[in-house]
Amino acid sequence: MKIQQLLEHHEIRRNPFAEEDAQSDPVFQDHCISSTYHPSWDKIYGEPGTPATSIVFGEKGSGKTAIRLQIARHLSEYNEQQSYPRTYVIHYDDFNPFLDRFRDRFGGRRRRADRVLREWKLRDHMDAILSLGVTGLVDEILGTRHPRHPSSGEIRDEALAKLDRHQSRDLLLLAACYDQSTQETFQGRWQRLRKRLKFHTWKTHWDLALGWGSLVTVALLSAILWRQGHGALLHSWRYLCWTLALGPWIPWLWRFWKTFRLARNIVRFVRVGNHELNPLRQVLMQLRPAEMASQPFPCKDSTDDRYELLLKFQGVLETLGFTGVVVLVDRVDEPHLINGSAELMKSLVWSMLDNKFLKHLGIGLKLMLPIELRRFVQREDREFYQRARLDKQNMIPSFEWTGEALFDIANARLEACAKPGATPTLRDFLDPEISEQRLLESFRALRVPRNLFKFLHRTLVDHCNTYTDQAPEWVVSSQTYESALAGVLQEQEAFDQGVGPG
Repeated sequence: MKIQQLLEHHEIRRNPFAEEDAQSDPVFQDHCISSTYHPSWDKIYGEPGTPATSIVFGEKGSGKTAIRLQIARHLSEYNEQQSYPRTYVIHYDDFNPFLDRFRDRFGGRRRRADRVLREWKLRDHMDAILSLGVTGLVDEILGTRHPRHPSSGEIRDEALAKLDRHQSRDLLLLAACYDQSTQETFQGRWQRLRKRLKFHTWKTHWDLALGWGSLVTVALLSAILWRQGHGALLHSWRYLCWTLALGPWIPWLWRFWKTFRLARNIVRFVRVGNHELNPLRQVLMQLRPAEMASQPFPCKDSTDDRYELLLKFQGVLETLGFTGVVVLVDRVDEPHLINGSAELMKSLVWSMLDNKFLKHLGIGLKLMLPIELRRFVQREDREFYQRARLDKQNMIPSFEWTGEALFDIANARLEACAKPGATPTLRDFLDPEISEQRLLESFRALRVPRNLFKFLHRTLVDHCNTYTDQAPEWVVSSQTYESALAGVLQEQEAFDQGVGPG
């Protein structure tokens, strides 16, 4: 008996329980994302107009990625409903590019992961978040779309016109330090941004024009005097000629040296970046020294300048119509450098648990963290709690699901996959011998949606394998139900002990 035959009988178009990952689950993406919520949804999501930090600890399969996708979808709908104010969304869920570049600074693959991550600091997180945010914003302004930087809303010409020269300079400086796009050359993209902002830089090149002008003038005068037979005079004045020809280059050379040092320090201290020294220097040379004086740059081993740059980024966003920023942090256990290790996850995440950062005005971080990290939190000392102030961060200690909530999820997915007008329920598939109390008890033992989907899919498959197409049976027996449940619970126990596939 085919499973599609069973689903067709109950007026269901596709298998509601075939997928286990929310990111690739069409049932969740098309239907349940806007109708099925965890009981803690309101506390995690908060108010989009005034973003606040939330920290969620959940085991694998509990729906951390699902709720991140729900937050992103709701913020996108919120931004579409109004032109102002909007919320800018940064997806900080792919750590591999940043960790790869960071590892290259510390001996590449020859150095052990734990020793590399021991060097990871809060400023590296801030650099990574600014890189994602600035790259996404520049993409929006230039009309470039990139799958790693989902759109937070269109930026129109009238919004760009509101940026004054100082804010345009701030955005250009941020782009110079943090734009990580690889779709075009770094200098070409920066120049396109400068033209889009109508930011003129011709006054910057006065010292270069002075140097070439003096060199050409002295060369012409020397050629004229030589042709008129004053070679001896030129020989006696040769030192004066060299001074007049090369002396005016000193202002440009001094600016070149200062910019070179700045670019070198930015490349050195932005350890998650992909910039090269010479292109960055050439871009910074486009700005006047007066416009860069006293400006913060990520060129030191500290977070102070990063906070200032974050404020500049927020100021630009506010002028463009974004009054808040939400950073969605997820999948910290998936990078190949972490490889699921709880100790390495702690090394990566712990520096981020800083109250000054988590409570930064106008920014809300939504941290979806594996349950293994909660055990480390419970072992921490007083100094950690004073620094992190987790009591102020809307913390969900355990992203748990009741049996009743999982029962509702199963029915919601069946309804989402039903044919128009049909209202199938889970009870329609099960033998009446299986009581509702037994259903809730078994779902409670499964704990998380992923295990629920795995169990229900196996139940349907085992049932179909028991009967033929010629003699179908439309109701799952209690024996098949209990057998599939025992198998999934056994796998779940093995996975909890670290010996199963999960």
